[in-house]
Amino acid sequence: MKNDPIGAAVLDYLAGAENAEITVESNLTEDDVIPVYYLFRTEEHMPELEVLALNACRGSVLDVGAGAGCHALALQQRGVEVTALDISEGAVEAMQRQGVMQVLHQNLFDLQGKKYDTLLLLMNGIGIAGTLDGLPHFLEHAKTLLKPGGQILLESSDILYMYEEEDGSVLLDLNAGYYGEVKYNMTYKDQESGWFNWLFIDPSILEDYALNHGYTFELLLEGETGNYLARLRVK
Repeated sequence: MKNDPIGAAVLDYLAGAENAEITVESNLTEDDVIPVYYLFRTEEHMPELEVLALNACRGSVLDVGAGAGCHALALQQRGVEVTALDISEGAVEAMQRQGVMQVLHQNLFDLQGKKYDTLLLLMNGIGIAGTLDGLPHFLEHAKTLLKPGGQILLESSDILYMYEEEDGSVLLDLNAGYYGEVKYNMTYKDQESGWFNWLFIDPSILEDYALNHGYTFELLLEGETGNYLARLRVK
């Protein structure tokens, strides 16, 4: 398989490639890189937002898009019942090698028949909705995975600042759809993800969607760069 750059990179890291980097292309900014070691951070090296999210987890937790498993491992060390889910075959193998006890190699939208108290979506995890039009589908599917009174803990960002001009004005193409819809492509060595949609959503719009789909909305933390942690709870 040649479409698993994150999986290939994290397995290389476990094999000793400490300086491995994943290249990230987007339709919004210049190419960027993800240093793979960051995907293996321990709790003491996590930002405040992530630690707050771990503290807010309760009951059985589904770590969505778990990557190399750093959050699942931190929860396990706290004695939390956590299941790590990722679509990347290599990431799943890397998590199993590190001792994550419950790992699912699956697309979230194909998951059925299991229910959790908490869905955890860190590292802009709500982006999995893809587009603003895809957000209702995510919110409704999430309900099928939550126990009564269950919660979604999610990180996202309001990226309006990325469209600011030098004079402070904002230049948006109103015909291009919602400004928080970004396209990405990831590469590592000969591996390429292919272009995919990722959603960044401002908290006020997320609140509107959450309320319309039967959730309460609570803003737990706002970061300095537009990022935030929110809790959606099933009414």
